[in-house]
Amino acid sequence: MELPQLVAKFVETQNTYDSGAYIECFTENAIVHDEGKTHTGKAEIRQWIEEANEKYKSVMKPLRYEESGSNGVLTAEVSGTFPGSPIVLKFHLGLKDGIIDSLNVTE
Repeated sequence: MELPQLVAKFVETQNTYDSGAYIECFTENAIVHDEGKTHTGKAEIRQWIEEANEKYKSVMKPLRYEESGSNGVLTAEVSGTFPGSPIVLKFHLGLKDGIIDSLNVTE
């Protein structure tokens, strides 16, 4: 599947558990919504992804990507050490200046 460069980097850094490179996909004041919690700014996002990686060891397999204006939706099969794995999730991306300004993870 052909993904835009930013989205490909987002997936790659998740799958290699590279939290330093992962947060470079986000703006300084980006907002992430996942599992009923909100994480704001690169420091909180880094803490969230490091904890999630440690807890779930999740890997994303992109299934579909759609982009309209400054919004994108990545649909991916996510597998890891969590109940119900694998699961198909949607990653709703708000894009700003070529990087992610918001991320909302939904089923």
